[in-house]
Amino acid sequence: MVTDRVGDFIIRLQNAAMIGKREIVMPYSNHLFAIAKKLKEIGFLETVAAESKDEARKTFVATLAYDERGTAKLRGVKRISSPGRRLYTPAASAHAVKGGTGARLISSPAGIITDREARKTHVGGEDLFEIW
Repeated sequence: MVTDRVGDFIIRLQNAAMIGKREIVMPYSNHLFAIAKKLKEIGFLETVAAESKDEARKTFVATLAYDERGTAKLRGVKRISSPGRRLYTPAASAHAVKGGTGARLISSPAGIITDREARKTHVGGEDLFEIW
């Protein structure tokens, strides 16, 4: 049983990118699906699609984005907040990741947002992870 779904999701993404795999299949949850859609919006995923084979075992498929040379756009991830240690950040402290080439995802009252959106809208929340 996985207790940290977000951590499991980002590690699956990182492992798939390291071995050159195109797709990963994850158990569906609204929170993970919102994170996947935000990763698609910022360019780390190509497609995100929910599969509804069975209502009890609903899944979604995320396809990683690759550049024209065939290397994954996702190069690394770092989990910040965990189930045993929740870390929150105000909008002013949401700094850029890797000089702006990466993103920090924040779970806020406005939904899943990036560090750039947090600074722009002045909304803070729980630091989920950094991705570059």
